[in-house]
Amino acid sequence: MAVRRARGKAESAMSTHPAPNSLSSSRNTILTFKRMKKKGEKFSMLTCYDSTMATIFDEAGIPMLLVGDSAGNTFLGEVNTIPVTVDEIIILSRSVVRGSSRALVVADLPFGSFELSPEQALATGIRMLKEAGVHAVKIEGGAKIAPQLSRLVQAGIPVMGHLGLTPQSVNTLGGFRVQGRGDAGDQIKADARALQDAGAFALVLELVPAQLAAEIAQELSIPVIGIGAGNQVDGQVLVWTDVLGVTAVPPKLARKYLELRSEILSALREWNQDVVTGEFPSEKESFN
Repeated sequence: MAVRRARGKAESAMSTHPAPNSLSSSRNTILTFKRMKKKGEKFSMLTCYDSTMATIFDEAGIPMLLVGDSAGNTFLGEVNTIPVTVDEIIILSRSVVRGSSRALVVADLPFGSFELSPEQALATGIRMLKEAGVHAVKIEGGAKIAPQLSRLVQAGIPVMGHLGLTPQSVNTLGGFRVQGRGDAGDQIKADARALQDAGAFALVLELVPAQLAAEIAQELSIPVIGIGAGNQVDGQVLVWTDVLGVTAVPPKLARKYLELRSEILSALREWNQDVVTGEFPSEKESFN
């Protein structure tokens, strides 16, 4: 009875005090983040690749989830994001949408799925919304892909831009390096304006100098989300395995809030030993 009463009090408290960054009980939309930009309210975004973690992130109040092609090297065992396919993103995205109820879910358009033409981009975007059920897509590149972005928006598909270090272009960028230093910053500014003019509802800036990111966030009317771009932008995004300490060696731009990798290893080693010694399952875990 005591446990039941405690659980009831906890549930009551949760209903009285909604999760952080949750603006309503309904699903967030692109308008949610436009309003937050206007009010000067910061927000977070996490990568997510499955329904179990989506449920947890949703309960934690993370208002936006990204089914990134980062799944390639963090979830699917690839060296980088380039091998990730549209079909793989759709399967992962569908799972994240099903596992969440409040977060806006954004899916990456993977390498090779939009570069050929605006019509190719539209066909991929339509699949993302119809088959995966996501609420927006993200596309990498500057002014050169503005026609693709514009075509998607014209068809009613919200689009998030991505500038700076664009992982799909890692081969031409010479590796995972900071972008936009010196005069190169002017090109990123121009690309940011071009993406906003093409209809992007938000923009990710990855691995760019903090001052440059701050200037772009101040100039644009759409939310600017940083990853390795300082704290003078509107939002922050990280790969969830970096935040929770699952990644063996997280990048400099991330902060570990938990040492989950070591905790998982400890728990699994203990369980493995109990199996070997016959201590698991005990009578408690068995059936008569």
